[in-house]
Amino acid sequence: MSKRNIFEEVEGSKSDAAPQAAPGMIDRGRRGARGAIRGWLMALFALVVAMIVVGGLTRLTDSGLSITEWRPVTGAIPPLSEADWQAEFAKYKQIDQWQIENKWMQLADFKSIYWWEWGHRQLGRVMGLVWAIGFIGFFVTRSIPTGWAGRLALPGLLGGLQGAIGWWMVSSGVTQGEGMTAVASYRLATHLGLAFVILGVIAWYVFLLGRSERDLMQARRAKEAKIFGLSTGLLHFAFLQILLGALVAGIDAGRSYTDWPLMGGQLLPPNPLMIEPLWKNFFENPGLVQFIHRVSGYLLFAFAVVVWLRGRGSAHPATRNAFNLIFAVLSLQILLGVITVLYAAPWHAAILHQLVAVGLWVAILRGRFLAAYPVATSIKDH
Repeated sequence: MSKRNIFEEVEGSKSDAAPQAAPGMIDRGRRGARGAIRGWLMALFALVVAMIVVGGLTRLTDSGLSITEWRPVTGAIPPLSEADWQAEFAKYKQIDQWQIENKWMQLADFKSIYWWEWGHRQLGRVMGLVWAIGFIGFFVTRSIPTGWAGRLALPGLLGGLQGAIGWWMVSSGVTQGEGMTAVASYRLATHLGLAFVILGVIAWYVFLLGRSERDLMQARRAKEAKIFGLSTGLLHFAFLQILLGALVAGIDAGRSYTDWPLMGGQLLPPNPLMIEPLWKNFFENPGLVQFIHRVSGYLLFAFAVVVWLRGRGSAHPATRNAFNLIFAVLSLQILLGVITVLYAAPWHAAILHQLVAVGLWVAILRGRFLAAYPVATSIKDH
């Protein structure tokens, strides 16, 4: 047997060769249809924003109680004949809103408010359908990235809960003999609050899917924890202010005092605690509710200045720009709030105020996301 030099190059078959590392292994098997799913989520986001706008217009036109039943499936078909319309109108005539405020209405007037509420509910059905078709389609084709199935199911589950809360809200005003002519303001706040939660979930997923898993894993190591924590606090504070705004809208408190910065010529509105029991003033006293919303807005702005100054100190240009945007949008929102008060909450100002609230919400989320996952910038990019 001949001896072989231990340093002799041995030629093996290709199967014996050591496996070579392939690039992109982190993303392989996890990628899925990230781009398509992101586009689908963006469509859902747009539908939720449309729901908020249509819901606001439904409230401003006092149309929310025109449909007195919750029929998630059969309610998709509107009245198709004169007899159907008369039947719906007869149901509306039984509730307090018609008995106390709208006895002047004829069928044509009823139809105008009915279509607003029907359109709002129909948009919710469309949104549920878009989510279901997209989720099932991506699931069946195995296009969902690893670990994302539960995340993508969440907007659908929250949407179903939102429909139930919507009826819980409407049912508070569908009363007979209780003197209720509108929905309960705290239920309206719950309904709007959940809409913003759904928007936040969808927006966060859109941000995540806009970058690869490899990029996110690397960026996470550079997380700016202090800025992330402050932006989280700002997000919660903004959410509280949105809920307070819903309480204002629910009782038309924005039209109770139309001077600024004083209220009725004084710092505190007259008779801020006139309702018994005491706690009801914080939900049903128009002057006190508007006052709380104003003061909360001032405090939110002060805290936002602190967060903005900290965000400007970020080492990453994209993060700094995100916090500049937050400050700009919040400043615009406060200006719109003052204009809305001074002009007694006209519908176009009220809706614009609501839309800018959506913009502020997304801007804060984006700043928070970039604090958690900074975008790396090379020296030559500065």
